[in-house]
Amino acid sequence: MKRPQWITVAAALALTGVLYFFGRTVPAKKPIASTATEQHSPDDGHDHGGISIDSILLLAKKQLKPEQAAALGKLETAAAKEKVAEEQAHLYHLLARYWADTARIFEPYAWYTAEAARLENSEKSLTFAAHLFLENLQTDGAEQRRQWKALQAKDLFERSLKINPGNDSSKVGLGACYLFGNISSNPLEGIAKIKEVVDRDSTNTYGQLTLAKGSLLSGQYDKAISRLLTVTRLQPGNVEVLLLLADTYERTGDKKSAVSWYRQCLGLVKEAELKKALQQRIDELTK
Repeated sequence: MKRPQWITVAAALALTGVLYFFGRTVPAKKPIASTATEQHSPDDGHDHGGISIDSILLLAKKQLKPEQAAALGKLETAAAKEKVAEEQAHLYHLLARYWADTARIFEPYAWYTAEAARLENSEKSLTFAAHLFLENLQTDGAEQRRQWKALQAKDLFERSLKINPGNDSSKVGLGACYLFGNISSNPLEGIAKIKEVVDRDSTNTYGQLTLAKGSLLSGQYDKAISRLLTVTRLQPGNVEVLLLLADTYERTGDKKSAVSWYRQCLGLVKEAELKKALQQRIDELTK
């Protein structure tokens, strides 16, 4: 399925309005590319598109200094030898923190966080890991890697829903995996899962916003605006949503509305760089 410019709620500040015209405003973690067959991921019945955790780790380790690789190797050896699930989960958390804090590479960090969550099998840890993958994949321009992340998130959300079938946030998250990860031949499969929640509870802002982003991906700007307006009524101070709404109006050619929403953002943001970028955009649109 071909997609227009990638838009996400998690990175609205980066991908709408400001980034679209002025460039990234926050530092990003280093992405990594990879190719191979998935080895450790759950048996989810989908083609992983040639991405594997083994190849991801191999490429990530090439970015480490010798002393960093040595320290990492000790943790990996300890985790591989550990037979007690609780202790192994602890070591996975240590590995996750190493990749996040020392190496600053996302994919291994999320992977070990997910492996620990699978061992712990608690709703909290599973949903946390699932959202890590889901939020990150929406800014990943590599199709195969995005699918791999979506499959990881899908598995984690499904495990979480077995523990708490009534968690609407996890239901929406599961639908978003299909919507943004392109892991199904039927693009409506993800939308249906999200609509099940929103049709029952129209005040579910996570569901409304996710459907709005789905509409943006398919170029249905009017539908996106309608849902975004619903979210702004429920969360009037959500800057990410306001930026997304302003950007969407701009895409439709409605400069007046775009400026109005950008100005609302301007009154809410605190970062000087972001304020400057917003003002520049407003000035350009009002010429």
